[in-house]
Amino acid sequence: MLNISQTTYSRYESGALEIPSATIIRLARFYHVSTDYLFGLTDEDRPYPCGKYGG
Repeated sequence: MLNISQTTYSRYESGALEIPSATIIRLARFYHVSTDYLFGLTDEDRPYPCGKYGG
């Protein structure tokens, strides 16, 4: 789904590699949550409504 190797994903998880914003957005869409939820900035797991520029 992310078109990356398991090694790259593991490096994201361990913090050895910074996750590109496009990948964060794909993960949020896949899990149907907001990017703020993925970052731990909110406990609200529902995604924001798509607006003019949303997906």
